Amino acid sequence: MANQQILMPQLGESVTEGTIERWLVKPGDKVNKYDPLAEVVTDKVNAEIPSSFSGVITELIANEGETLPVGAVVCTIEVEEAKQEEQKQVTSNISAAILNAGSMKKPTNASPQKKRYSPAVLKLAQEHNIDLQVIKGTGLEGRITRKDVLNYLEAGHSTKQQKVATNVVPQEVPQQSKVDKQTDNLQETKISPISSSQDIEIPVTSIRRAIANNMVRSKQEVPHAWMMIEADVTELVAYRNKIKDEFKKREGYNLTYFAFFVKAIAQALKEFPQMNSVWAGDKIIQKKDINISIAVATDDALFVPVIKNADDKTVKGIAKEIHELSTLVRSGKLRPEHMQGGTFTVNNTGSFGSVQSMGIINYPQAAIVQVESIVKRPVIMHDNMFAARDMVNLCLSLDHRILDGLICGKFLNKVKDIVEKTNYNANSIF
Repeated sequence: MANQQILMPQLGESVTEGTIERWLVKPGDKVNKYDPLAEVVTDKVNAEIPSSFSGVITELIANEGETLPVGAVVCTIEVEEAKQEEQKQVTSNISAAILNAGSMKKPTNASPQKKRYSPAVLKLAQEHNIDLQVIKGTGLEGRITRKDVLNYLEAGHSTKQQKVATNVVPQEVPQQSKVDKQTDNLQETKISPISSSQDIEIPVTSIRRAIANNMVRSKQEVPHAWMMIEADVTELVAYRNKIKDEFKKREGYNLTYFAFFVKAIAQALKEFPQMNSVWAGDKIIQKKDINISIAVATDDALFVPVIKNADDKTVKGIAKEIHELSTLVRSGKLRPEHMQGGTFTVNNTGSFGSVQSMGIINYPQAAIVQVESIVKRPVIMHDNMFAARDMVNLCLSLDHRILDGLICGKFLNKVKDIVEKTNYNANSIF
């Protein structure tokens, strides 16, 4: 028998970490290869970690609610020696970077003071103020497991804090200077939240935390720039309103304005392929396929499923995929394969009434377009007469490492031309 490690998998192209939402197994459980071990939440998808082996769970290293990088060890499993060769074939498909990130070297002549503890063990020990040096480990090579700590507590052992308290002789506390007291008060003011009995505390869910981490990374690493253009979509609005009821009756799903904009943006990306790029550190990779990531929101999260090869699809085909992907998101059935391969993001901010916004780029892509609400505004026509027209703002956030204003301006003008000048008829959507 031998212990093997289960690593945090990469659940999306740009996903770098995941949060253990819930363990589905416990130490001592026997599992088969591909059985689900834990539910994982990232900023893009909810998924399960499958077992790479058949064997017995020996230790859950990660704690529920803990966020770990891709490739980190989440648990260990005892497997039969005879199955080691089979596992080599499985792990050969995993990148070296992921394997290195999750690898654990055996300690060589390590002193007791330099023992390594899992995050779950450390957290539990800190919560109960336990000195881990007094606990005997039952894990691999004497490692202390979470179960060892729980057994220690259940046995009624005193905590480190209680032991100290029984042996300390009270001493006179030296007088603190006025300056020191003022400093302490200032420090307390800085770190203490201002609250009242009327405030409501809302716990941060693991998926909200993952979204927050990804947004912070994008804003910290990407030099964002922003520009906007307005388009007259009066003809588009008239055509869509004319056929939407018949379309819904015949196809079974809605023909949204968003589908027309996704199609127009996909067409413009073919003419300006620089926009369809990703940042890769020492190089910029211009993507051949045009795969549009669309933002789909739920009550407490935001997902970005992908419409593959959007430039080859009709408006009808895009509308169908938007409907299907949105249904998967809201039913909780979105899978990692629905999230992968995105090269450019389009966000339908107009669906909730926004008329102008600046999106955060979906790292490592080069840009994101926000399609705002279509509103009627008075517009001066070519004969200097005012007319009520249906207008929309298209807002672009760009990564200034990859793109500049000139190319982005040309790209937005191309999208504007497509939505304004298309001769809308059955041929334009089917």
